[in-house]
Amino acid sequence: MTGPHPADESSRHEPRQVPYGESRWPMAAAVIAAAVLTLLLPDDLRLGPRWALPAVEGLLLVALIAGDPGRISRRSAALRAISIALVSVLACGAIWSTVRLTDDLVHGGSETNSADALLQAGGSVWATTVLAFSLLYFEIDSGGAAARAHYVPSAPALAFPQHLSPELNATHWRPRYIDYLYLGFTNATAFSPTDVMPLAPWAKVVMAVQSVVSLLILGLVVARAVNVLT
Repeated sequence: MTGPHPADESSRHEPRQVPYGESRWPMAAAVIAAAVLTLLLPDDLRLGPRWALPAVEGLLLVALIAGDPGRISRRSAALRAISIALVSVLACGAIWSTVRLTDDLVHGGSETNSADALLQAGGSVWATTVLAFSLLYFEIDSGGAAARAHYVPSAPALAFPQHLSPELNATHWRPRYIDYLYLGFTNATAFSPTDVMPLAPWAKVVMAVQSVVSLLILGLVVARAVNVLT
C-alpha cells in the first residue's frame, strides 16, 4: 500500500480562494458622481443634451444593481456586457468633453474668457476623466470585479504593491475600487505610473491615453487661466 502523494498532501494545506465580492456601492457612487459632474458642464462641453448621458448611465447602473445587488460576485455574460457598456459611455463622454474643452481653449469659447468659469469647467472635465478611467481599470483588469471575486490571477495586468512585494504575503489579495480610483488619480497627476505598474499591453495603452488627456486639460486650462488673470 502506498502513502499519499507529496503533491496531494501539500495541496491539502494550501489555502482555498474563497469567493468574496466587492461591495457595489463604491463603484456606483463613482458613476453617480460622474453623472453629476456631466450635468454641471457647460452645454458645449457635453456629448448630447444635458440629460442624455446621465440618463443612460443611470439606467445601466440600475440594471447592474438589479442583476447583482450587494456584492459583485455573479459571473454573467449579460452583466459583463452591461458593465462594459457603462464604462464605454463614461469614457466616451469624458474624452468628448476633453476634446471640446481643448478646442475652446485653442479657438476661444464662452467659458475661456473668465478664469472662474474656465477653472470650474476644466476641473469638472478633469475629475470626470479620473472617474471614467478608474472605472475602466476596475472593469477590465483580470476580467472585472466578478471574476476577481472567484479567481486571483498569478500574472495580473496591473501590478499593485501587494503583487510586487512578497513580504506583504498578499497571495490572495484582491484590488478594490478604491485602489483603481487611486491609480486613476495618481496617473492623472503624475502623467506616469507611480506605485502601480502596467504589465499588459492594454494597460500601458490606457494609462498612456489617460496621461495625455490629463496633460492636455491641466496644461491648457492653467495656461489659459493665468493668461486671463494677467
